[in-house]
Amino acid sequence: MWKKIILGLVVFIALAGSLLWINRIDFLLYLAGNKNKEPVAVNREIVWQQGPAQPSDKPNVVLILTDDMGINDVSTFGAGMIDTPNIDKLAAKGALFTNGYSGHANCAPSRAALLTGRDATRTGFDITPIPNGFGRMVAMIENADLKGRPAGEYFPEVDASNPDYEDRGLNSSEITIPELMKEQGYHTVHIGKWHLGQTNGMAPNDQGFDESLMMKSGLYLPVDHPEAVNGPIEFSGLDRFIWASMDYAVTWNGSQPFAPKGYLTDYFTEQAERAIEANANRPFFLYLAHWGPHNPIQAKKSDYEAVGDIKPHRKRVYAAMLRSLDRSVAKVMAKLEEQGIADNTIVVLSSDNGGADYVAIDDLNKPYRGWKNTFFEGGIRVPFSIAWPKQIKAGTVIDEPVNHFDLMPTIVNASQGKLPTDRELDGVDLAPLWQGSNKFVRKDDAMYWFTGTYRVVQADGWKLQLNPSSDQVFLFDLNSDPTEQTNLAATQPQKLDSLIKLIEQHFENAVPSAGYSVFSMAITIDKHLGEEMREGDTYIRWNN
Repeated sequence: MWKKIILGLVVFIALAGSLLWINRIDFLLYLAGNKNKEPVAVNREIVWQQGPAQPSDKPNVVLILTDDMGINDVSTFGAGMIDTPNIDKLAAKGALFTNGYSGHANCAPSRAALLTGRDATRTGFDITPIPNGFGRMVAMIENADLKGRPAGEYFPEVDASNPDYEDRGLNSSEITIPELMKEQGYHTVHIGKWHLGQTNGMAPNDQGFDESLMMKSGLYLPVDHPEAVNGPIEFSGLDRFIWASMDYAVTWNGSQPFAPKGYLTDYFTEQAERAIEANANRPFFLYLAHWGPHNPIQAKKSDYEAVGDIKPHRKRVYAAMLRSLDRSVAKVMAKLEEQGIADNTIVVLSSDNGGADYVAIDDLNKPYRGWKNTFFEGGIRVPFSIAWPKQIKAGTVIDEPVNHFDLMPTIVNASQGKLPTDRELDGVDLAPLWQGSNKFVRKDDAMYWFTGTYRVVQADGWKLQLNPSSDQVFLFDLNSDPTEQTNLAATQPQKLDSLIKLIEQHFENAVPSAGYSVFSMAITIDKHLGEEMREGDTYIRWNN
């Protein structure tokens, strides 16, 4: 009898162990997801502050930043999957920058560069912080189905030594746009994504914002909401972790998490409209940092039905997300008109970086090569426009390369503010470009990007990428080859040497990297994550 019982237990344990091993990723995702979730309260009403009227000739500023929007997602720049008439109309209303670049190829460092006017060599913020447990899970899932790519590497020692997720961000000693705007009497408002830390002086309210309605998690709607159309991407470790771990939640000025109301993009838009209305009689700075179209790929049913029969399903859901962002721009612009303040309001629109490979949709960054998490043009070339009817002539087109970090001096100078003199800025005021003067001068005509040991300079139309972890050197003449087809590293030694010297000089005084990288993955430049890598395909390694 005892032998049968013991044998049965052994068989049961073996079967249970086998099932657990087969389903280990789902089990670990379940554990990680529930570990990271906080209680979410019901929706609460937001009451935006209404101060006394302060008549001023200073312009209001609305900075609209989308997340992971590829340049080909906007019909101004390409023939994307849908038209974006309202984004196009905004671009035509003022200055369209045909060579607009993000401050980085990844979410958080790009936002840090935008708000500080400084690239990552000044701030040390070159890696996007990720939630605890995220790196191990992503590496495990991606390595289970590499599709011909080299295996990813997880760094457990770094992961174990990193501060908690909310303790990683932009150092509080950095000076941001809203801090400088407040000095000029502006009321400052943040709505949407932050991703620059939440403790130790790094939260939005500590970095210059009077009011902050911050995205606390990542779902656009509850997964089972009757209006939600979900587009999970099973072969993406990032996507699977997000679906497992994210909630539908925001916070208000550091409050406990609570549920938004309606589809997240629409909710942020509605709150932006209300904030504009509340502040129409005094100068204000509104940073509307949309989450869309970052994954999870999740749309509202009415948008999904409106975009037509686009294949595959995830692409149609993504197109519906773009439609909601285009609608957001229309509503914000209409509210400015309604309040009679449109002519003296600066409206900036851009994306934090290029489209991502892990959403597995073709041509997001067409005609450029590369994706988010690479410094090829597809990772850093972004939609970029500024409207200011009182100062910028409609239909202005500017071909000069510009960068997100140029927005800090541009906005602060336009608001009659004072730029900091105790630190070096990489940004240059863009106003001379639309004024037609010759006063726009960038040091060495150069812009720099880096993460870890991957370093890049673009100067005088030439671009050098050094990625020693993969023993790679890419040199492109963007003047004649803007889509980076021909690597000239072996045939232009003098140009190569001169650009290497620029990188060396720029990095001489670089502050140490914050060093938050917990894994390294191979990213194919010309194929998204759903496609097989073949021998000869170009790839880079990206630490994140």
